[in-house]
Amino acid sequence: MKKPLRLFVDASVWIAAAGSKTGGSAMVLELCRRGKAEAVSSRLVLLEAERNIGTKLPRSASLRFYQEIASMDIKLVEAPTEREISAQERIIDSKDAHVLAAAVKGNVDFLLTLDRKHFMAPKVLGAGLTFQIMTPGDFLRHWLQQLL
Repeated sequence: MKKPLRLFVDASVWIAAAGSKTGGSAMVLELCRRGKAEAVSSRLVLLEAERNIGTKLPRSASLRFYQEIASMDIKLVEAPTEREISAQERIIDSKDAHVLAAAVKGNVDFLLTLDRKHFMAPKVLGAGLTFQIMTPGDFLRHWLQQLL
């Protein structure tokens, strides 16, 4: 049996899933809930998502976020060290370096994010990372193509 893909879920994906039950981000989390993939994240990413949901979205989104977290087995990556984070600052803005460092540390297959500006920049995509960076929608298309 093929092992499930490990998906690092960035804060933007958690936020989008909390805001909409029917979008690509919510669909990716549903795949994880059903055991078709593994959700990987870090405490810092979850805290960032929680803070943004609380300030930018209605209370119902916060409740949905907590329900999402409670309903699946999220693999939490140990916090990256300062050295691991600074190694990623050579290719991405310092505020996002912790995400790349956690994805590397988590030995993931994909990093899913809606932050195209920072994560899908040529410097990041060309850095020789061991995983692919995609939006949830792009990942779902990729995943479906593998099934067909």
